[in-house]
Amino acid sequence: MRSARPVLVERVDAKMMRRIARDARAAQTLHEAGAHSYLAVPLVARGKVLGTLTLYRTVDERPFDDRDRLLASELAARAAICIDNARLYGRERGTALTLQRSLLPAAPAEQEGLDIAARYRPALSEVGGDWYDVLPLGPGRTALVVGDVMGKGVQAAAIMGQLSTATRALARLDLPPAELLRHLDDIAGSLGDAIATCVYAVCDLRRGTCALSSAGHLPPVLAGADGSAKLIDVPGGVPLGVGGVEFGTVEVDLPPGSLLALYTDGLVEKRGEPIDTGLSTLTHLLRNAGPSLQRTSDSLLSALSPEPDDDVALLLVRTRA
Repeated sequence: MRSARPVLVERVDAKMMRRIARDARAAQTLHEAGAHSYLAVPLVARGKVLGTLTLYRTVDERPFDDRDRLLASELAARAAICIDNARLYGRERGTALTLQRSLLPAAPAEQEGLDIAARYRPALSEVGGDWYDVLPLGPGRTALVVGDVMGKGVQAAAIMGQLSTATRALARLDLPPAELLRHLDDIAGSLGDAIATCVYAVCDLRRGTCALSSAGHLPPVLAGADGSAKLIDVPGGVPLGVGGVEFGTVEVDLPPGSLLALYTDGLVEKRGEPIDTGLSTLTHLLRNAGPSLQRTSDSLLSALSPEPDDDVALLLVRTRA
């Protein structure tokens, strides 16, 4: 470990066995296994010794030689690079996940006339840029937003933070959904190659309606108190950052007991399956949603995305009777 050079002991006697073994028990185990030759090579990556690869020869009576040392050194060098890359990846994923969670609301605040539940689940591999938010606009009016930044890692999380902050600032101006997305599109265009999908909804409980606009995002699901559920046909538009296309708006009735589900593609998209299958399953599950939105959120994640390949953001909102 200190010299970062291989150690080759052609013949291991009892005294040497005690030196190279971790303890007396390990020495006894090696002796019983017939270990008679020893080779240790350093795991060196980017100039840093990460550990050692230790080899013992037991069955073959031929001792280790210089050819074995060269082969072991080559294997150790490749293994060390893999180990170091995994450590770097782990640190980057941890940084991105910390940034992501710090930018999401810890728990959406309860709004007048609405029950709310939200979930964020990172992908098992790389963290992306999914986000959600609940924004009060005034008496009886609440804005809902769910978005997904294309890409992975710290960069996607950082872009997500900028778009999320911009959405909060624009929401204070109480802009119509399509106009707010147009401003977000301009902001995304100034962030380099940033591309994101987003759906923005404004619930007006006094009028009993919800106005929605989408920037290339998957359609929300509206479930009624009568057990019905359907995808809302929102004018698709294009993702934020593409530019040059106007965003449309659709307004739907939101009677008491209605459940609105906004989500990202990680919830319904699976490799090897058409996305329509996931959308159909989600709609079916929401027809039978129970009174607890928290339990409904957990059951949706368990049924649709137990081990997600992509990040999942889920926002459920129900109007109170």
